[in-house]
Amino acid sequence: MSLPDLIQLPVHELSKRIMARDLSPIDLTEAYLKRIQERDPKLQAFVEVYADDARLAAQGADAAIRSGHAVGPLHGIPIALKDLIEIEGRIVTGGCEAWQGRVARRTATVARRLVSHGMIVLGKTHTVEFAMGGWGTNSRRGTPWNPWDPQRKRSPGGSSSGSGVAVSGGLAPWAVGTDTGGSVRLPASWCGITGLKTTIGRVSTYGVLPLSPTLDTPGPMARSAEDAALLYAAMQGADPLDPRTERLPYADPMAQLKRGVRGLRLARMPQPERQFASTDVLAAYDRSLTELERLGAEIVPVDLPFAFADLAAFNLRIMAVESYAILRELIDDENSPLDPHVRPRIAAGRGVTAQAYVEALQVREEMKRKFGAAMEGLDALLTPTTMTTAVPLDEIDQATAPAHYTRFGNFLDLCALSLPNGFGADGLPTSLQIACRAYDEATALRIGWAYQAGTQWHLRRPPE
Repeated sequence: MSLPDLIQLPVHELSKRIMARDLSPIDLTEAYLKRIQERDPKLQAFVEVYADDARLAAQGADAAIRSGHAVGPLHGIPIALKDLIEIEGRIVTGGCEAWQGRVARRTATVARRLVSHGMIVLGKTHTVEFAMGGWGTNSRRGTPWNPWDPQRKRSPGGSSSGSGVAVSGGLAPWAVGTDTGGSVRLPASWCGITGLKTTIGRVSTYGVLPLSPTLDTPGPMARSAEDAALLYAAMQGADPLDPRTERLPYADPMAQLKRGVRGLRLARMPQPERQFASTDVLAAYDRSLTELERLGAEIVPVDLPFAFADLAAFNLRIMAVESYAILRELIDDENSPLDPHVRPRIAAGRGVTAQAYVEALQVREEMKRKFGAAMEGLDALLTPTTMTTAVPLDEIDQATAPAHYTRFGNFLDLCALSLPNGFGADGLPTSLQIACRAYDEATALRIGWAYQAGTQWHLRRPPE
């Protein structure tokens, strides 16, 4: 196949071709490395590309598969990792210029797990400094270019900006991001891809640079719900180095992925929350509800015991306190080369009292219970992912955040899938968010798969 054709294939199709020996991991890896070489000078998705090591891994994968020693269906599939994920001996900066020479002394469990499945790490992708920001900007280390607008630089979404751009721009078939307030879902929305915010404990955070340990969750970023399910299945599992993972049995999302949505009861967001979304976003959202209803789901109203903005404020309070506790030496050092937009976000944690922090944690538990009661008999809550399409960089107000529809999911420790559901009048992607109860990723992915089986938004690609 030609390079353009090859990089358009979803991972589940690439896997079939590799396992049938119709496609070599060597050719696939070379195709992506060539694509990175050609397109990344503009897109700036990667902070480092491991070209030589990726080629060696591809040769090993090809030899193993040809000799009948494939370790599984993902053997030989390339992947990109956010620059928070440690690989021993490799630089990990967390998007911070002050850490540009920081060499990891351990390998993150999620990276080790993906390599054990035979995946080939192409390199590390850009992130907002310390992952503290939803716009995707990094004033000191570079902001990736959202590929949906070749002429004007727009927000790629953050903090997993590079991972979103890498997948959207065809530089990697899929990638790993992290989500503390929307950092997988926001770039998924604005880059026109699919992203899964996992529940705490589903994926080990050992070896992932922390921002807010109470809220941090690694998650897959891919072109479809089916690919996101495959990557999520490979990422999850018990890890003695992260005790929160050990009490959870492995949950295979593939078993019910293609069962459809007939009989499911899905809640539309409360009417007051609609005022925060643009006309184009609301139009795409309403069409999505109609499509899911056509596919057999029941769309029902829900009376939530909170406003999204109220929970977002509590979520931000937890993020600020915990990130300041971790990073205070850098934040308090006026000479440290930090992003001027990120420093004050984290420094805000300095002024939060212990009482206010504990209050936020108590409210969190109370609201989890109330949300569970409100969602009794319902399978998911549907909202837009972002309020608008991608904003031009020169119009961003860094004192605000684009996470109105996402932070409540972190605060309540839900799982949530974001996926393309249309385009605005400006030709930029819109996105649907499917939020489900804690540890019910399989249902979110099932709904997402059914929606994508009935639509083609996820098949659209950015202009070259």
